[in-house]
Amino acid sequence: MIGKPNLIQPQNQPQQSLVFNSRYEKTADEAIQALLSHNIAVSSPGYTAAVSINGEKVWAGSVGWANIEKQIAMTPTTQLRVGSTSKLLTSVGLAKLIKQGKLNLDTPIKTYLKDLPNIKWDKITPRQLASHTAGLPHYGQNTEFFGKLTTLKADEHFTNVQDALTLFDDSELLFEPGEKFEYSSLGTVLLSAVMQEAANKNYQIYMQENVLEPLGLKSTTFEAPHNQPKQLASFYWRDEKAPELYKTWMSVDLSHRLAAGGWVSTSQDLVKLGQAFLNDDFIPAKVRDEFWTVQRLNSGIENHQGYGIGWRIHELDLGQGFEKQLYMHHGGVSAGSQSFLMVLPKYHMSIAINANFKTQNFRDFNKVSYELARLFIRALESE
Repeated sequence: MIGKPNLIQPQNQPQQSLVFNSRYEKTADEAIQALLSHNIAVSSPGYTAAVSINGEKVWAGSVGWANIEKQIAMTPTTQLRVGSTSKLLTSVGLAKLIKQGKLNLDTPIKTYLKDLPNIKWDKITPRQLASHTAGLPHYGQNTEFFGKLTTLKADEHFTNVQDALTLFDDSELLFEPGEKFEYSSLGTVLLSAVMQEAANKNYQIYMQENVLEPLGLKSTTFEAPHNQPKQLASFYWRDEKAPELYKTWMSVDLSHRLAAGGWVSTSQDLVKLGQAFLNDDFIPAKVRDEFWTVQRLNSGIENHQGYGIGWRIHELDLGQGFEKQLYMHHGGVSAGSQSFLMVLPKYHMSIAINANFKTQNFRDFNKVSYELARLFIRALESE
């Protein structure tokens, strides 16, 4: 999956900063400098970022390179693999199905997916799949050998999300549904098949009509050999023993995990997605509140990862001078990329960052998003 080595990143760092509200011009200057400094510090080829407040995109920026070999600069419209941040896209689609009365979180999935390929799945609910308490394995825990191999190779195309169930439908459950928490992207793949049946429409088409088009997510799509996004970045890996040298990740087909980790997007599209959960007309407050509630196990104990329905919910401490607050978030790691989206309901703010590189520690990648939060919160509170 890794291509030719010995690519050396140019020393200059192109940058672009787009200000959509003149009140944030000074903050935008600080934000692009913070993004640039961080990009250099973690030796990433490039980063993109965006901030939206009260339903309005206020800033978007980019630094570094989308393609080192061809010296194509990263821009705010560059598309990147968003990994498990894809689960937030799926959560919006799930919320819309609930709003439409087509799906109930606590109805067993056999009600919707009548031809269950594994009888042990019959008592699982959409709530358990969306909160990772269903007992489904993650990629590495899949005991179906050829299915596990297919997810590793990522070179087979699945036109229908239900077909991807064959990759793990003989794998054993890790525990009885609801008994424990175990993060599982395969559980989200199963959820997308359930959503497809509830909607009576292909998952991709349903998402296009009910999420992407209504929210104006024009740069959000999927990557496959026959569907290469026009502004897709190149993706990189770096050998820690030779940090100045980069290797290019080859093309991958992530259709087997589309709902869980296969979408391609931009930081600008992702902040729109975050704002959708703050819009009561798009997602009713009752549905949003349920999604943004840490889910409990059968024992009544909250799961240990603070996971809601598709989102993680935690207390955010930005340091001295900032009040602690709840925030909702999800990150993603994919083939040569990382992604992060967070929503701060107190400020009606959403922040997204993406990079065409993987740091060893995810915190090293996403800590710049908290600096962006500090900058824009200060700007808001000074008005």
